[in-house]
Amino acid sequence: MFQDIKLHDLLKKQKEESIALVDVRSPKEFAEFRIPGSINIPVFDDDERAEVGTIYKQVSPEAAKKKGLEIFSAKLPEFIAQFQTLGKEKVVYCWRGGMRSKTAATVVDLMGEHVSRLDGGIRSYRQWVVKKLDELHSTPKLYVLNGYTGSGKTILLQRLKQKGYPVIDLEGMANHRGSIFGQIGLEPHNQKTFESLLVQELEHYNQSPYLLLEGESKRVGKVSLPLFLHEAKEAGMQLFIHLPLEKRIENILHEYHPEEHQTQIIEAFQRIQKHIHTPVAKQIAEDLEQGNFSSAVELLLDYYYDPRYEHTLEQYPSDRQIHIHADGVDEALEAVINFINQEENIKIKM
Repeated sequence: MFQDIKLHDLLKKQKEESIALVDVRSPKEFAEFRIPGSINIPVFDDDERAEVGTIYKQVSPEAAKKKGLEIFSAKLPEFIAQFQTLGKEKVVYCWRGGMRSKTAATVVDLMGEHVSRLDGGIRSYRQWVVKKLDELHSTPKLYVLNGYTGSGKTILLQRLKQKGYPVIDLEGMANHRGSIFGQIGLEPHNQKTFESLLVQELEHYNQSPYLLLEGESKRVGKVSLPLFLHEAKEAGMQLFIHLPLEKRIENILHEYHPEEHQTQIIEAFQRIQKHIHTPVAKQIAEDLEQGNFSSAVELLLDYYYDPRYEHTLEQYPSDRQIHIHADGVDEALEAVINFINQEENIKIKM
């Protein structure tokens, strides 16, 4: 018979990478919010869940259970087969640790697969995330990458993380680049997903003497930063990256692939068009329509993004500003690493 597992033990096993974590809720529920690292093997698809729910409300719980059993029985062979491919110890969860996860765990256990069920379901995990955020009032020392749009800040953070530096990728957690064009080609995360990813990263780096992240506003796409993190970011050491204009344009074109998302880019531009001098705005619109993306990006930088960035620059005292001038991302990466290593070595010696 399967056993229940407490959230604390689940998180420990997950950190050790010793389990396969399976969300048995519907695909829609899974897409909205899930425990990071889990996969979806649903007991019911979205339509089936809606049908069973309707019967529960309009007929009776018994009738809903009967219908649910009828639906699930038909898909049992495929359901079990998916579990058998996982290889590791399995842990299943649903919303509250109720019938869906109990049913899934029971049939998987009967087939000889070692499985546990998360006590309290994903609701217990969400409660843990909220509690952790409430308890957090400070962060380690922060190095904040800033710079004109297109300066390669996201690329720098990704490369720093690959090299083992403690990076908090806020845009990655939000699945949004943080600008009016930021969701193009992406599906932005909601607040629950963002907070879940953030807490797990902060837990992962809880012994680190410092963290690296990108300069962001209070909102990144659909999500808001916790107040403690926003305040710590504003008080951190600001590293301003300066790259030549042509490199910035190149970085933007490489990241956004405007030839693949032309319609979305035009729609996004229309939302900021009124904030740009009319003749320039007209030229940008024409360039976007005609596929002259390099010209459009240069005008957007000159007349919209760069002036906004210069206003941001004025908000930080000079003693917390470090300016890094480089010909490209590789050179900027080396300079950032040298600065951080020097700062941390000085800190250790003191």
